[in-house]
Amino acid sequence: MEEPLIPVVPMSHTAHIRSHRKPRRSASTIAMRAGVAGGVLSTLAVAGASGAANAAEPVTQTLELPTLTGDVSAQVAQSAAATQLAAANYELQAERDAAAAAAAKEAKKDLAEAKKKAEAKKKAEEARKAAAEAAASRSSERSTLSASASASASTGVSAPASGSVSTVIAFLKAQVGDAYVMGATGPNAWDCSSLVQAAFKQVGVDLPRVSQDQSMQGTDIPLSSVQVGDILYWGGKGSAYHVGVYIGNGQYLDAANPSKGVVIQDLSGYPASGAVRVL
Repeated sequence: MEEPLIPVVPMSHTAHIRSHRKPRRSASTIAMRAGVAGGVLSTLAVAGASGAANAAEPVTQTLELPTLTGDVSAQVAQSAAATQLAAANYELQAERDAAAAAAAKEAKKDLAEAKKKAEAKKKAEEARKAAAEAAASRSSERSTLSASASASASTGVSAPASGSVSTVIAFLKAQVGDAYVMGATGPNAWDCSSLVQAAFKQVGVDLPRVSQDQSMQGTDIPLSSVQVGDILYWGGKGSAYHVGVYIGNGQYLDAANPSKGVVIQDLSGYPASGAVRVL
């Protein structure tokens, strides 16, 4: 039997050059290409099946939040701590502001009270000085009146009636503000009859000590004709329980009672029962 002839392929005229030779494909390369091709076909098949499944059922996607790294967690914690610290500082500042406002209000109140007390103290001091000056003035007037009365008594000459009345009225007015004490006879406390007796004694007229007897002295005068210096009495003539002296303009001066002391009052508020004139 004859062996078959194997055709001889003529070589390229550049085949003997190494860089012009076509690289031979190794079996591994071929296998890899075959695997890739198969994988692509498999992928297409799976994609097709997935597309069909997607067409049949809705797909729910789940988004996963990125996991915080250690640095980010630390930054968040620091930010929270800073926020808390700022809030605490704001609260503390608010408390301080409220306390300062309360303290300022209290200080203003204390200052107002201090000013009020200072003004009251000043007024009290002024009143005390005025009272002292009035007392000194009354003492001076008493001394002058006493000296005048003594001079008149020593010479045996009576002053004119008008002058005598003015002396009586001046003495009475000098005692305004003195106390009323039953049975007292001066110089800083009187009852009604002792004051009238002392006033008329300044001009040399001696009157009885008690109201009942004083109402019996001098000349009876109708109340419609009463004049300055007349003695007013309350109660019956000879049984009067109170006396005073008319000083003009519808007023009289008397040692009224323990609550009022020596005062000037309106006759209309406490009309007298009668009047007598001794000057």
